[in-house]
Amino acid sequence: MLPQLARFKRAALDLVFPQKCIGCGKEVDFLCSGCKKTLTRIMPPICPKCGKPQPSGIFCSKCVSWRNNIDGIRSPFKFEGIIREVIHQFKYKNLRCLARPLAFLLNEYLKQNYLSVQLIVPVPLSSKRLRERGYNQSALLAEELSKITQLPRDISNLRRIKYNLPQAKTKSLEERLINVDQAFSSNGASIQNTNILLIDDVSTSGATLDACAEALKTAGASSVWGLVVAREL
Repeated sequence: MLPQLARFKRAALDLVFPQKCIGCGKEVDFLCSGCKKTLTRIMPPICPKCGKPQPSGIFCSKCVSWRNNIDGIRSPFKFEGIIREVIHQFKYKNLRCLARPLAFLLNEYLKQNYLSVQLIVPVPLSSKRLRERGYNQSALLAEELSKITQLPRDISNLRRIKYNLPQAKTKSLEERLINVDQAFSSNGASIQNTNILLIDDVSTSGATLDACAEALKTAGASSVWGLVVAREL
């Protein structure tokens, strides 16, 4: 679509369906500047591995005992309040246009918290869930973040090869690890010796990101860092 036509289409849609802030309802944007300031950020010190708040700034007890594959997980926000509702609308209510503002928030975080990465890879959905939902929210985030950062993205290398229950329906870290065990595969064609930025919307235990990291590293990736919009603590 030509840029002029795309701008005209967006303007026409705004007239018919004006954008309203999910937080306060103002007709300005899906997330206004005032509501952005109220988002609960994850502040240092954090665990260097899982990225959750850790007063000592060293590995938390879970990460000391957990043999994980991912190099680290980072997130700007806690999964609560307005950001929780924004992600819910993005993930389950077909509000795909939220991908861009959320990607801008991720980019702001990366500017302040440098990660040495070369390639963006989204966490894939199973074919069954992709048919049900109609889109992969993580792939949309990765696409928009790639446009902003100019980092290349790869949406075909990492695949989900096993259908499993949504992680939200599991009750413990052990169940989550079992649920995603051997759920992902990577062909390794384009990731040899590459530092990868793995993108998802939300992380709770980190089990899904770690399972993806295992597949990517088995295929030849040098490092895998997870970046999510919000962490459920």
